Amino acid sequence: MSPAEQPTLGFIGPGTVGTALARSFANADYAVTAIYGRDPERRTRAAESVPGAVAVDSAQAVVDAADLVFVTVPDDAIRPVTESLTWRREAAVVHCSGAASVDLLDAAADAGASVGAFHPLQTLAGIDQAMRNLPGSAVAIEASNPALEGTLGEMARAIGGRPFVLRGDKALYHASAVLACNDLVTLLDAAADLWSELGLSKEEGLRALLPLVRGTIENLDAIGLPDALTGPVARGDVGTVDRNLVALDAASPETADLYRALARRTIPIARAKGTLSEAAADTLCERLDSGPRASERQ
Repeated sequence: MSPAEQPTLGFIGPGTVGTALARSFANADYAVTAIYGRDPERRTRAAESVPGAVAVDSAQAVVDAADLVFVTVPDDAIRPVTESLTWRREAAVVHCSGAASVDLLDAAADAGASVGAFHPLQTLAGIDQAMRNLPGSAVAIEASNPALEGTLGEMARAIGGRPFVLRGDKALYHASAVLACNDLVTLLDAAADLWSELGLSKEEGLRALLPLVRGTIENLDAIGLPDALTGPVARGDVGTVDRNLVALDAASPETADLYRALARRTIPIARAKGTLSEAAADTLCERLDSGPRASERQ
């Protein structure tokens, strides 16, 4: 399969990722031939939303109908599903896991098929939202041969993605994504919780904080690291950090621990920006290290 040839596509697993990708590729004029999922209603619904696709009654029927098969099932099911199927030497199969490498597809590789991974670095919470989020997103590509690597790169660009070839420890790549995406939700949950101490609801707090988050992301996009960093640590404002910690220790000791940990991680960024002096950094470190941990307040 050369990058210039458009393969026919099939999908095993019509969840959010599989359906969003199938629809996106169909919109980019790729032929999606077959979709399979264990739930007949879900696979039928997915196929009806993808022009030209047919809901089939077995995963093997997808393998038999498509040049390139996307196995878009949960991570733990990728290897069992792949091992249950008969693969052609001229076929290609990819999964979309951000954490697992292509060794989950060893059964297909052993049969002579090309194997790879195609992971949009994006949060895909719902099909319509996922399709809106995909354009402009980075797409991590892994492939067992240059031809498939080129094909997957072309496919990523066709749906507006920015492909890059992933090498090294994929678990580190995924951990980076978790910190940037999932843990941002956790951080905002902690931040919004504090608004109950201000006589306002958590929902009101989140609505108030979101424009601040958007502004921060826009700054990161426009001027990057470390210049996008603002706030008391960046300024070396030890008094404000002290007041924050006193308030947090009283209201939410666990959040105080989180604040301390993040402030410690912020100090070298502020030093790199050039707005935090060495003396102020040393004072901040002393303040942050002097407070009790939540477990010690019991």
